[in-house]
Amino acid sequence: MSARRFAWILAAALAVIAVAIWLSAQRHLERDIVTGDLVLPGLQAGVNTVTTVTLAKGDGTHTTLRKDGSLWSVAERGWPADLGKVRKLLLELAALNIVEEKTRLPANYPQLGVEDVSSPKASGVQVSVASPARSWALILGKSSGGKSGYVRIAGAPQSLLAAPLVSTDADPKSWLQHDLIDVSAARVREVQEKPAQGAAFSAVREKPADSNFSVSPLPKGRTLTGPEAAAPIAGALSALTLDDVHKTPGSPDAHSAHAVFLTFDGLQVDLTGRKDGTHALVSISVRSTAKETAAEAQTLTARCNGWEFEIADYKYAAIFTPLEELLVKPPEPAKKSARPATAAPAAPTAR
Repeated sequence: MSARRFAWILAAALAVIAVAIWLSAQRHLERDIVTGDLVLPGLQAGVNTVTTVTLAKGDGTHTTLRKDGSLWSVAERGWPADLGKVRKLLLELAALNIVEEKTRLPANYPQLGVEDVSSPKASGVQVSVASPARSWALILGKSSGGKSGYVRIAGAPQSLLAAPLVSTDADPKSWLQHDLIDVSAARVREVQEKPAQGAAFSAVREKPADSNFSVSPLPKGRTLTGPEAAAPIAGALSALTLDDVHKTPGSPDAHSAHAVFLTFDGLQVDLTGRKDGTHALVSISVRSTAKETAAEAQTLTARCNGWEFEIADYKYAAIFTPLEELLVKPPEPAKKSARPATAAPAAPTAR
């Protein structure tokens, strides 16, 4: 090979290498930031293909939302997710646009709440969104008024002020589908109460038109506060929602409360309740004694069996109402009058 030919080959090889290095560098350069540009380009077009959303905070709180077909679930609970809330988050992230650039200095990130969530003190939430084709990751920081907030693409130095304001939570409880059971007061014919403490009783009415329930047995010498005393119990299962959900514990609590709601159309709802510190917990089983409610019972059984639900305290108190709350308070025993003071003995008379 001549020296001239070798020189041409060497020059061509160096040119190819230079072009390859330049292209590689270009792929890693940050894109130009322009006001009004989307913070997460490509998400708007691919929002319907997203299959996983992960939310994480520095304190270890995290939620994984997974899509199966058209349904979303909260992986940490194994329970359906609030579809509307998931959809709202994705649409807000897809529409997020740049208002202006902010700090690139990591030391200043905490002021905006966009520091890496690997720090336990981090105040922001990292949202990671994935589809089969690609993924996006964004740290949502503090708000700047009611219409915009601070954000930073995970791994990028540049923080941004972006709109609209996207607020979210990494706690799995906040992503659950909260609807649980809805049995209107008008349907309830009878409620059988067996509280953890106190006497068992039943509240019954003969027909739906009756607004009041008869209560039995009543303690000797005691009366109801009024004919409507037990009526509020009938509405305890109306629009019942959950705050949290877990698998039913293996061993039942010996101090549980029990209540059975029977409807005029043949639905029977059995509830077992217990308190765990400040948490009011119930497990639910449902069956039907009439064909009119067979499908409803089947749906509720599929939803409730094997689960224990945390519900609001006021709902728990209504479901497991103690008999004593329906009764007129007994008169307080009369206070004993004070005994008269004993007169001091008279001083002896001087002689």
